[in-house]
Amino acid sequence: MDKQIDPRILRTRKLIMDAFIELTKKKDFNDITIGDIASAATVNRATFYNHFMDKYDLLEKVLSESVMREVLQEVSMHEVINEETIISIFTSIIKFHTSVGNQCQRSYKAFTPQIEAIFKKELQAFFSEWAQRQWSNQNRIEIETFAVMLSWSLYGAAMYWMQNRMTKPEDYVKQVLHNIKSIYSSGG
Repeated sequence: MDKQIDPRILRTRKLIMDAFIELTKKKDFNDITIGDIASAATVNRATFYNHFMDKYDLLEKVLSESVMREVLQEVSMHEVINEETIISIFTSIIKFHTSVGNQCQRSYKAFTPQIEAIFKKELQAFFSEWAQRQWSNQNRIEIETFAVMLSWSLYGAAMYWMQNRMTKPEDYVKQVLHNIKSIYSSGG
């Protein structure tokens, strides 16, 4: 029998997370206190600590849920990893960063290391799971190496594009994929 979580717990957790998101739109992350979050969520500090260890734990949970909801759900619908999947992931990373940057301008720079860690971790898990299904004869280290290389390179390319914005993101990633294919097909 599945143990269901009390809806009141879920509502309180959502209240805290939503209050935090709203505060990050108005204040710099470093200036937000637990008291600010609790007050905005209309809960006391003890209730906050029943749900989260500190504001960094809250930040990680908010970002993880956002990444899962806004990016990985869309990506997980792909049965195969092909050019379309790579383009979808690449543009999703950019859209997510742009959205967070626009919504939380004051705190965006403070969030970027956590966003990067979460994206890499979640993408690595996605690619690892996919590779295990496709290549059941490969050993775990080869699968994990593939997953790390693909997730980190995709994230890195997206960040490079964000800093330079030379073409449309779809065109940029298509050109990068074309260059990679050319290198492999020419043997050098």
